[in-house]
Amino acid sequence: MSKHAATATEPRNHPPSARIAVLGCGNMGHTLLQGLVSGGCPPDLLRGADPSAARRAQLKDLKIPGYATAGEAIAGADAVLVAVKPGQVPGLLREIRNTLPPGALLLSIAAGIRLRTLQAALPPDTPIVRAMPNTPALIGAGITGLCATARLDPRLRRRAEAILRSVGSTLWIEPEQLMDTVTALSGSGPAYFFYFLECLETAAVELGLPTEQARLLARHTALGAAQMSFSGNSSAAPVDLAGLRRAVTSPGGTTEAALREFQDAGLEDITRRALRAAQRRADSLSEPSE
Repeated sequence: MSKHAATATEPRNHPPSARIAVLGCGNMGHTLLQGLVSGGCPPDLLRGADPSAARRAQLKDLKIPGYATAGEAIAGADAVLVAVKPGQVPGLLREIRNTLPPGALLLSIAAGIRLRTLQAALPPDTPIVRAMPNTPALIGAGITGLCATARLDPRLRRRAEAILRSVGSTLWIEPEQLMDTVTALSGSGPAYFFYFLECLETAAVELGLPTEQARLLARHTALGAAQMSFSGNSSAAPVDLAGLRRAVTSPGGTTEAALREFQDAGLEDITRRALRAAQRRADSLSEPSE
């Protein structure tokens, strides 16, 4: 494993200076463009492409030109970001194969699409990075796992990092097979926490709390616990979770009683099975059909 695989890189302080085309301006594509602009990237270095006129119209608020076809958007680009659904990737790659600017970085955030699939559909020397962001990117708090083709130029590695750090932190992952685990953990993970918060709120209401109070208490508890898990440090150095859990679990107390119920119900095994199910599903997306 490389030295890049174990350390998260914090959101950037300096915007990328590359010309960037984002193909697919749905939630994540638009979020990345918005993050780049918010971080100081000049809008005239950015372009978006989407067949939806409504999505292209949203780019006007960012002062970013929008195009109906990928070919128009990628002209002169230094980096091309693929932000379409997995099933749309093969057709998009065929569309841009012969017009992709030489040396341009291809950065794909399509879930499950392997580097080898991307390589096979593009010119042989195309530098490629595969990435898996997550939905907290919508508020600039995402984390993105990245992996790259062999011998990727360090300059292009930094470019990929700079683009994804516009919406949060980044983490290089090796080997590529672990990207399915990244998808299962951080890609899908926000939904697991939302579901758990739903369960907490429902249970608290059943125990008598008004809905709004249950909601506020549950969400602030989750926010504070997450912040304590980093203890003010960078995301590269989170504190020991077991130690935090023990610190708040008094022998014979309320927390111990609740944790015992989770343990007796097999929460650890349920979590393990859930991640494996998501990992298998991510693997099944590796060869999308149109």
